[in-house]
Amino acid sequence: MLKHKQAVMLLIISAIITACFGGSSTMAQHHAVKPVAVPELPEGLTWLNTSKPLKLEDLRGKFVLLDFWTYCCINCMHILPELKELEKAYPKNLVVIGIHSAKFENERDTKNITEAILRYEIEHPVINDWELKVWKLFGARAWPTVILIDPQGKAIWWRSGEITAQQVREVMSKAVPYYRKLRVLDNKPLEFQLEAAKAKPTPLRFPGKVLADEAGHRLFIADSNHNRIVVTGLDGKLLKTIGAGPIGRADGDFATAQFNKPQGMALKSNILYVADTENHLLRAVDLDKQTVRTIAGTGRQNRKAVDPRKALRPRRTALSSPWALYVHGDYLYIAMAGPHQIWRMSLDESAIGPYAGNGIEDIVDGSLLPPRSYEMGYSSFAQPSGLASDGTWLYVADSEGSSIRAVPFDSSDKVKTLVGTSHLTQARLFTFGDVDGPPQKALLQHPLGVVFHRGSLYVADTYNSKIKRIDPATGNVQSLGEDGKLPAAGGESITLNEPAGITAAGNKLYVADTNNHRIVVVELGEESDEKGTEHVSASVLNISGL
Repeated sequence: MLKHKQAVMLLIISAIITACFGGSSTMAQHHAVKPVAVPELPEGLTWLNTSKPLKLEDLRGKFVLLDFWTYCCINCMHILPELKELEKAYPKNLVVIGIHSAKFENERDTKNITEAILRYEIEHPVINDWELKVWKLFGARAWPTVILIDPQGKAIWWRSGEITAQQVREVMSKAVPYYRKLRVLDNKPLEFQLEAAKAKPTPLRFPGKVLADEAGHRLFIADSNHNRIVVTGLDGKLLKTIGAGPIGRADGDFATAQFNKPQGMALKSNILYVADTENHLLRAVDLDKQTVRTIAGTGRQNRKAVDPRKALRPRRTALSSPWALYVHGDYLYIAMAGPHQIWRMSLDESAIGPYAGNGIEDIVDGSLLPPRSYEMGYSSFAQPSGLASDGTWLYVADSEGSSIRAVPFDSSDKVKTLVGTSHLTQARLFTFGDVDGPPQKALLQHPLGVVFHRGSLYVADTYNSKIKRIDPATGNVQSLGEDGKLPAAGGESITLNEPAGITAAGNKLYVADTNNHRIVVVELGEESDEKGTEHVSASVLNISGL
């Protein structure tokens, strides 16, 4: 609990900063009200990406930007490139400190935060604020929240929600000369001991999604942190790689084309569609001609609501974190994680736009689309991240609500929840767990992947590090394996670590075991007892030649 004086001071900080810097920030506004001193960071916290804990007092002379984030949050992901741009623009004068204040139980673990730091390629110090001490100390109320502290240790700017580098630069462009004139700027750059320096190279790096092509005996792997697509046989034999490796968005042949953290894929004839997530693009890979071209997006994140009933031109429409894809009929369906919607693009590439979701982050069933964005009484999603189908319904792994949704291809029908929290009157985005059983009892934790196979849905229950089977008819949920362990040959077992992708071919599931940097193959057995328990056997796919 905060001391009384400290709590009062934070109320003053919140009121003053919100009032003075809630609109477009200028130094004139800054000087209109005296900046407010901030408290020191608590002792005893776990620090990452640095060799020792930092004190705000020791950073006098630097601007310090506190970023309150949690690694599941798409809005937090969106501002990481903005923070990186600021760090490069002000290498001597700005220090960013990430305050990781977890939403999900799984995100409180220091090892998992370390993996997130590596996956997002974060290059500034991060605190594991698992008890929310710093969160409460500074009065944060939403992810992300950023607070800019001046070289004299006083808060001068605050934002809740996504920010751009330009917004901070507008403040810095006036503040840097001011504090330089006061001769209080410290221009010595700081170096930190990054977690990346300890990481060992691996053939795959945080693979996100996988797609099996049973007819072609191929497996497509989004090798996300290597910024490429790896194509193997279903037996693991390397067939080809697509993408040069360095981050970029260039079109071209397989050797020169570039991606930025690709995720979901869908296959139609000889065209592989790719959700180029951090480029905010859709790409089409011609597997015969061995070329990559951009088919939707501008390369910039869309930060505005779009008309839900208007057909948009794909190459002129900005997207926001496309995460998963599915082809049905003449359309490509897109889990658009950024605006919390399902989008649809015609395969002739003439039109794109929202298909389901009012843009409000929530788990609400109902009609597909409202006449205007954010209108209540229509379906809502929360960071949709996985897609699958039985031909009638498009199933969605709706990650932030820990739910599995069903979206009709018949536009006269309504979105429904198969397993999840839509029936709750409150806390729909904060109700999660690891419970099997009927839908009214079952709980998931941030699922990212789903596939329909042999009449069942198989879900990558990511933050529970499990694969779960769901009966679409009843909604009953059952984990594969026991206590999170999948039985393997020789009496051993395989444990997953935040699996993000899942696909199927024959009697096998192929799982992107993301934090273990590998693909796990789960051979499905037959139901063998009265409980419907499915006996499985797991192995690691040996990708030869990579």
